[in-house]
Amino acid sequence: MSVLMELSMFPLETQESKSADVARIVKMIHESGYSYKLTPMSTVVETPTMREALKLVEEAYALLEASGRVYACLKFDIRPNREDGMHQKIESVQNRLDCLITI
Repeated sequence: MSVLMELSMFPLETQESKSADVARIVKMIHESGYSYKLTPMSTVVETPTMREALKLVEEAYALLEASGRVYACLKFDIRPNREDGMHQKIESVQNRLDCLITI
């Protein structure tokens, strides 16, 4: 099973830049050992189960809870019989683009 989760989470009642808060969450995800990719708007994480993905959400919230109001946006792609979905999805699109890309 593959659970791809796109996560954006940050406190609303702090300074203008959210990078320090996001870095704390990304560090926690990195230390979890799951595959992840940081993007400009979110972090995508792959876990083998929904329970593990939701545990990461809880841990991320725990890092920010003292900040007061917290914004979170989550998206999931849950698929049985798939592993390494993060890379498979990208490769699938890239394979279809090869004939369209010119340099």
